[in-house]
Amino acid sequence: MLSNASHLLTYCSAVLYAVTGSLLFIFPEVFAPVFAWKVTAFMVMTIGAWCLGNAWLAFINARRWEWSLNRTSLLYFWLFGIGELLVLFAFREKLILQHPIAWLYLLTLIINVLTAFLGITDYIRLRPANTLQGDVLSWTQKVPAALFVLLVGLLGIYGITAQIGDVGTNGGIFPEVMSLFTLRSFGMFYFSLAVGFIPFFWRIGHRTVLHHSFAAYGLIVFITLAALIYLPLFDFSQRPGGLLYFGAYLLVGIPLTFLFRKYGTG
Repeated sequence: MLSNASHLLTYCSAVLYAVTGSLLFIFPEVFAPVFAWKVTAFMVMTIGAWCLGNAWLAFINARRWEWSLNRTSLLYFWLFGIGELLVLFAFREKLILQHPIAWLYLLTLIINVLTAFLGITDYIRLRPANTLQGDVLSWTQKVPAALFVLLVGLLGIYGITAQIGDVGTNGGIFPEVMSLFTLRSFGMFYFSLAVGFIPFFWRIGHRTVLHHSFAAYGLIVFITLAALIYLPLFDFSQRPGGLLYFGAYLLVGIPLTFLFRKYGTG
């Protein structure tokens, strides 16, 4: 498995994401005006949901510290930190680092990236064995993963490359108009999620898939909860694209609940 330092940093990331996410998720109206860039309260709560989901994912992976089990979810986690920090760097002129919450968010991403750097270095140096965990997925069972990568990956690439005014950027899916800074941050999140599923197309066991799904389940729960809290912002009759925002999480989250009851969490 990867080194003790990488293990410790994963736990540290879990703590930082839990603290940052709790503050943003519980007090979005308070921290929206003083966040690292210009955002609304709903955006802040959604970013807080990412952080809480990442806290759960990092904790579960650190708790189950076995490369063959958590390699796919760690791939998402590492890419998320690297990608979001790159977005901050790209929009550094628009960063507002005046309030402690902005510095806390930045620190959390930096520790996430350090965790990724050490983890990738460990992987190159140690080459941990990808021991098969459970029965190999059949090609039929890989179809949902393929659809997820296709849909979420395209959404991520669109968020990374689209310009303000393009289809869906003016409240068509997310119910509020995003700045380019926010759009890139959302796009990088979805892109990282999709890439984390790509290893599913190779030789992978059921336990690894269940573990990945369970580790990522916090993201589904908290993001959906944030959307429900701000449900009045959605106008499904005038902007039916908002149904896609809800539907994507519900279509993944509800079946996973039954899957965990039947097969466990990896």
